[in-house]
Amino acid sequence: MKKYPLMTYDKKNIAVLGSTGSIGTQTLDIIQEYPEMFHASVLTARRNWKLLAEQARKFHPAMVVISDENVYPLLKEALSDLDVEVCLGEESICRGASLPEVDIVVTAMVGYSGLLPTIAAIKAGKRIALANKETLVVAGELITSMLKDSESEIIPVDSEHSAIFQCLVGESTKEARKILLTASGGPFRTLSKEQLCNVTVQDALRHPNWDMGAKVTIDSASMMNKGFEMIEARWLFNCPPEKIEILVHPQSIVHSMVEFVDGSVKAQLGVPDMHLPIRYALGYPKRLITEAPPLKLSQFATLTFEAPDFDKYPLLGYAFEAVGKGGNMPCVLNAANEKGVAAFLNGKIRFTDMPRLVRDVMDSTPFISSPSLSDLVASNEEALRRADEWLERIK
Repeated sequence: MKKYPLMTYDKKNIAVLGSTGSIGTQTLDIIQEYPEMFHASVLTARRNWKLLAEQARKFHPAMVVISDENVYPLLKEALSDLDVEVCLGEESICRGASLPEVDIVVTAMVGYSGLLPTIAAIKAGKRIALANKETLVVAGELITSMLKDSESEIIPVDSEHSAIFQCLVGESTKEARKILLTASGGPFRTLSKEQLCNVTVQDALRHPNWDMGAKVTIDSASMMNKGFEMIEARWLFNCPPEKIEILVHPQSIVHSMVEFVDGSVKAQLGVPDMHLPIRYALGYPKRLITEAPPLKLSQFATLTFEAPDFDKYPLLGYAFEAVGKGGNMPCVLNAANEKGVAAFLNGKIRFTDMPRLVRDVMDSTPFISSPSLSDLVASNEEALRRADEWLERIK
């Protein structure tokens, strides 16, 4: 791929949190595409030490962090000949996100694990390219409050939120009447509610349009991902959930839209490729030149939109319920869903058991109306414990 020597820009140091996952590896593609603009200075992974070691040799970061203590010695030995700091654990990830030389933090970690590193980046005043939607699902009110007292800013990386962000550039948010959040409908869009009882893990992982990690792909199949994105949009754009409409758009070409008070609607279109929103977040406010193939609308005879089936996908409704109730309930929702997805991926429950688990945990976990960070940490642990109890009961 051609490199673009844009020497008029100051070179930015990037911390890629979750560099071995889908978003992380694609972020490194962008860094490699613009070597004069970006340098990967911090790389972190949960347990994939082999790929992390390969990335360290290729990108020469100052620091790498692995979360799994069992593989830490293997990573340290693999990189013993390099001038790189090899670290272990969550505290080290937070430190990597806070280093003075880091300009942009890409939060590509999966699930609840992205919360504390994002908070560390905010406290350090970093620009955050946010790909970890669970951060705002779990602690949206807390995060937005912290941003008011920080030099930090969030540029969304999710394709839908990047689209909304782009539609709002140059516009007054007071003139935005509604957010139209698009969803592909996932691999089970044409199946009936009854047919979902028999789908397999392999079926659920066959997303028709996007190449994503296993957890996000399962969330897409259950529409939970769109529920999380709705909660994220509520905080990113200060938009109440009743002004966010979900539209199923099977072609995944219109990434989202904004309706304004004068009746006009702005949409952002593009190929279903996460390199596009990542490139936008790293280059903002500039658009970076690329040779990546552009969208050709002539290839799409029809673009369709339809309302989601809340009866078929109850998790989507639970997301609206959780954000409506507020407090610690979105945190509980997220924790229960993480357990449900893991159990489904491991063959312990059926696809249709995931909403049952989430419903039970939401109903049984104590509600906290104005949670502190410590309350959210405790709520997450409590919800995980109750989810484990539910899984034990149905064995």
